Amino acid sequence: MIYLAVLLRILSNPFANVFQKQLTSAGSLPLLVNFITYFLLSLLCIIPAVGVNWLSLPLGFWGYSVLVGLFGALGNGFLVRALQRGDLSVLGPINAYKSVVGLLAGMVLLREFPNGWGVLGIALIIGGSYFVLGTTEEKFSWRLLKQPSIQFRLWAMVFAAVEAVFIKKTILYSSPTVSFISWCWFGALFSAMVTFWSPAHRLGFKQEFIRSKLKRYALLVFCIGLMQFTTNYVFEQMPVGYALSLFQLSTLVSIGLGYKFFQETDILKKTMGALIMVAGSVLIILLK
Repeated sequence: MIYLAVLLRILSNPFANVFQKQLTSAGSLPLLVNFITYFLLSLLCIIPAVGVNWLSLPLGFWGYSVLVGLFGALGNGFLVRALQRGDLSVLGPINAYKSVVGLLAGMVLLREFPNGWGVLGIALIIGGSYFVLGTTEEKFSWRLLKQPSIQFRLWAMVFAAVEAVFIKKTILYSSPTVSFISWCWFGALFSAMVTFWSPAHRLGFKQEFIRSKLKRYALLVFCIGLMQFTTNYVFEQMPVGYALSLFQLSTLVSIGLGYKFFQETDILKKTMGALIMVAGSVLIILLK
């Protein structure tokens, strides 16, 4: 079951990105796409939530659930904004930098310094990104960081990395299913707070529920729900770091989907770079 869950997680994430990009390309506001996804998932969670004794859950569960909702809503919001502006085959591999972020945070906060494998892993991720980001107009340079899509993706990656730790905490206090329900509900709450401060988003909410978009929203909700539930199951079975390293394989799927659905170019070079970045991520996490 654990291998099936990992496989479903690897496949569902990039497919969700495809539907998010299709919706924003069709004119949907990114924050609305983010909120509606959480909102529809929250409605689906009502039935399984009836059988949960919520009052018996410890205070720590609720505290971490709030943090999961906050970081998840911000991370997913930045991700959808990034997909609106950038190529899926470029933004997907950038997620491999999550391993570098975790390693650098450990150096600063925990005084944990990388061994030789960790240094080699960083070098591979940077080297692989040279091939992936070299397919952009700005190439591999500081000018690339001025691109809004790259900035949004980096912020999404940081928030997602922190969110993963908090999700693991909620699972330890409860179960993967209960953690999933709280992820949906608190995510909907915080994404609503971020979204509806703007009159444009309030006016655009009803316009999202039209026939041409409902199919994509249904597919998006299915993929996001499957992605998060399998993520919770994998987090219960293995350390977060190991799971995140396996999830990096989804970058290869993202490149293929970018070519299939959006006719993105330089696929061979991006694939070679993504393979190098995945190898670096594995070295950092599994051999540190």
